Amino acid sequence: MTEVIERFLRYVKVDTQSLPDMETVPSTEKQKDLGKILAAELKEIGLMDVKMDEHGYVYGTLAATEGKEALPVLGLIAHMDTSSAVSGKDVKPRIVENYQGGDIVLNAEKDIVLSVSDFPEIENYIGQSIIVTDGTTLLGADDKAGIAEIMALCSWLVESKTPHGTIKIAFTPDEEVGKGPEFFDVADFGADFAYTVDGGEIGELEYENFNGATFKLKVNGVSTHTGTAKNKMKNASVLAMEFHRMLPAWETPEHTEGYEGFYHLDHFSGDVEEANLTYLIRDHDRAIFEARKSRVAAIVDYLNGLYGEGTFEYSLKDAYFNMKEQILPHMHLIDNAKAAMAEAGITPIVTPIRGGTDGARLSFMGLPCPNLCTGGHNYHGRFEYIPVESMEKILEMLKALVKIYA
Repeated sequence: MTEVIERFLRYVKVDTQSLPDMETVPSTEKQKDLGKILAAELKEIGLMDVKMDEHGYVYGTLAATEGKEALPVLGLIAHMDTSSAVSGKDVKPRIVENYQGGDIVLNAEKDIVLSVSDFPEIENYIGQSIIVTDGTTLLGADDKAGIAEIMALCSWLVESKTPHGTIKIAFTPDEEVGKGPEFFDVADFGADFAYTVDGGEIGELEYENFNGATFKLKVNGVSTHTGTAKNKMKNASVLAMEFHRMLPAWETPEHTEGYEGFYHLDHFSGDVEEANLTYLIRDHDRAIFEARKSRVAAIVDYLNGLYGEGTFEYSLKDAYFNMKEQILPHMHLIDNAKAAMAEAGITPIVTPIRGGTDGARLSFMGLPCPNLCTGGHNYHGRFEYIPVESMEKILEMLKALVKIYA
């Protein structure tokens, strides 16, 4: 078993699930369990200035080899937490050797099957070895695959004595809840530019992402006995549905793809007296994104005009912006990533991210930071998997990338 796979299988067994709507960073202390392991291993490999801070961020420096000290400083970043969508506790990874096509039974007892009909792309990996779970948890390739690939790279660079400039490493908490860069110290990190290793299938190269905002709506109703409710009752849940019906019905995640934006009702709770809704607003185009935000505000104003001021209250908060405008002045990052992929025999798949990424926020914090693939599929679910050969190829890509910058 190669080092990158051995590391990955160890890391996924550490529960690092983050939780939304928490005030603290990290949102769960257990993320620091993996942070401590990674900090210790970075020191063992030979990195300098290794530390884990109070918020769980792990940093380390791989010093430049002799004569390479003046080169631009490269950063590599991955996140430690896993999604709260499916449990990440007691992950039981296994390797399906020499996959020959067809469905993979993850758990016969619970009748959990990774089926070709649902996930046909798995047959792109016939003849390869595929890491899966027992179907009761997610796998955690998002983003422990990225961590394992970066760690294996550091180990190889030290052992092989391959010439390289200064390389900065960071592992962050809470990416899955949108707080990965919250306390990231860009100045202390000291990189001129960086890559997050946090993408999906092999070949993915991303430098565009959604502009994202969170819209929270509270509807204030009036409850009274149903027998005498005429002209008195205001049913908050019904009014909430009226708001929802005024949004474009086809501009939702399940009806869009590529560069198409959407409104996503992520949470709803309510009764007669009060209803609360949370929407995710997304679009790649900044002007359309701003128009989407204006639309929800205008609907609130209109409905308050119908039902009385204060019936609808809202808050609207930007989460991140499209990193493209920050990457365009640094397109050598993309050109070099493509060259590294070619060196490793990987075909680049340049695609927009239909979501956010730590790299987007970091790019707007002064650290240009596109996103590289890790090799995984079906993130955030029990059908997550990653081919062994993909991880090994991505390690070769990272080696080539370091050589390009040297």
